[in-house]
Amino acid sequence: MNNLPPFEEKFVITVGRRFGSGGRDLGRHLAEAFNIQYYDKELLVEAAKEAGMSTEFFEHSDERVPTFLSGVFSFNMGLNPNVWYHGSNSISDDSIYNTQSDVIRRLADSGSCVIVGRTADYVLREHPRAIHIFVHAPEDECVRRIMERGDCSSEAEARSRSRKINKLRSNYYNFYTDKRWGDSSGYDLTFDSSKISMPDMVGVIAEYIRRRYGIDPYKCQSR
Repeated sequence: MNNLPPFEEKFVITVGRRFGSGGRDLGRHLAEAFNIQYYDKELLVEAAKEAGMSTEFFEHSDERVPTFLSGVFSFNMGLNPNVWYHGSNSISDDSIYNTQSDVIRRLADSGSCVIVGRTADYVLREHPRAIHIFVHAPEDECVRRIMERGDCSSEAEARSRSRKINKLRSNYYNFYTDKRWGDSSGYDLTFDSSKISMPDMVGVIAEYIRRRYGIDPYKCQSR
């Protein structure tokens, strides 16, 4: 039986995912099943509000390495390597990341929730009740999912987009953390979504939370 005070029943689930693997869908299933908050693109809005900036600034850098690394002026030009140049405006890529990380920590402290992507597992590595998950699937399965949800009009386009986005996510994660994106040793649970259904994944995660923390996630709503 769980004897934790109510404020200690809070937990957070982070979901890393390969594009097209269904990680975002899993995050939504978890949030709905446990009646807790879900954050994905919403984090950009929260971060932009906190920084007093337009969401476009954050969307441009969402899960992408600092632009100076891929820019043609990145080599020995005397430029500040932490500045993103956008027309006549400039903003620190590190500031964007740090602001978003502050938002992630604040949301995790405010109540039980699911956070998708954006190195949330690394940002919350010291959180006392965080469950870090990574979802993957064979490329053909990911392509099938991408096509089914209408993101791309052809298999070739879906395959190309999947590889591009996975590379962006990997580079972003590896740049900002001391871990490797998708390395199973960095997560509590990893799933091949082609081998287990969404409801079954939710059930496995619920049981993991029960056994590890003595908490019934179905009864611990957002606070």
